[in-house]
Amino acid sequence: MTDNQRPRRVRELGILVGPLATGPLNAITDVPGVRVGHTTIVDPPRLHTGVTAIVPDALGDGGRSLPCGLFVGNGFGKLVGATQVAELGEIETPILLTATLSAFRAADALVTHVLAGPGHEETRTLNPVVGETNDGRLSDIRARPVTEAHVLAALDGAAPGLPGEGCVGAGTGTMALGFKGGIGTSSRLVDGRTVGVLVQSNFSGTLTVRGVPIRPVDDGASPVGAAGAPTNATNQPEGNSCMIVVATDAPLDARQLGRVARRAVFAMARVGSDFAGGSGDYALAFSTSAAAPGAAPSSSVADGDLDPLFAATMDATEEALLNSLFMATTTVGHRGTATAVPHDLVLGRLRSAGVLPQASTTGPVS
Repeated sequence: MTDNQRPRRVRELGILVGPLATGPLNAITDVPGVRVGHTTIVDPPRLHTGVTAIVPDALGDGGRSLPCGLFVGNGFGKLVGATQVAELGEIETPILLTATLSAFRAADALVTHVLAGPGHEETRTLNPVVGETNDGRLSDIRARPVTEAHVLAALDGAAPGLPGEGCVGAGTGTMALGFKGGIGTSSRLVDGRTVGVLVQSNFSGTLTVRGVPIRPVDDGASPVGAAGAPTNATNQPEGNSCMIVVATDAPLDARQLGRVARRAVFAMARVGSDFAGGSGDYALAFSTSAAAPGAAPSSSVADGDLDPLFAATMDATEEALLNSLFMATTTVGHRGTATAVPHDLVLGRLRSAGVLPQASTTGPVS
């Protein structure tokens, strides 16, 4: 692997999304009190799967809940716990992401984890929230290899630093926009608040970077990447889902968070999603600012003042989706190969389109 093709976040390549500043890590963990953990399961070529946990610390404080909004772009998915989130506008567990047929085992393990925590000694009802995408092209999804131990490891290992991206956790076996997909994250600062996004990308369409389409074929001449990779848009697998999790410390209620979640799904169009009928596209948006269980956030933001948060959400989601691909590596899997995005090809296309300046002829290519 050349230095120009090693996994790199899009900002490291000089690709900037929107005018807003990012948080220190440019990650969902820039939102205070939010941690992320991964368990990655790899036994090539048969297994490429895993679990990703998004853990708000506030939920561990005596059985609290946090306000949460849900937006369903296309409901072809198995989002465990969705109806109660829609009905009550809150989450009462961490959010897990995994593979489609492992979602139900993950939900059971999540219940085990929460019931064992302080404040749940008398709990008799609980709504685990588990999202999924279908990694059946690169992993033997029918084997359902995710166990309780894998889930507990992701939850217990959740940390406040920069999360892993690309082929890790729930993104280990995903594909997106004709290339290898995965986990991606980004954040934005706006009006003294932080918006952070984490995605699990696994959907179809034509990869689009800053408005420039990047098809998985080198200007019509020859395929790029490893043998067996898709060579044009018609060979892409069917769309089968994208999970987006938005966290913020802005004092928003569940209805407002639902509006934020809508913008996260809308941002999929910026990177080229075709919103296929076989794709389950979901966004969950939660706020860490509620002061007590069931309480509305104090000093809530007026609806007329939400536009900056909407813009921050769309920019952070767009960049997180791009990071999920640019940080992934070529993977030979159970039923095919997914090729990493060729960075040099993308940079060349962006320079030709005038989106990026021409590379220096005297220095190294960035």
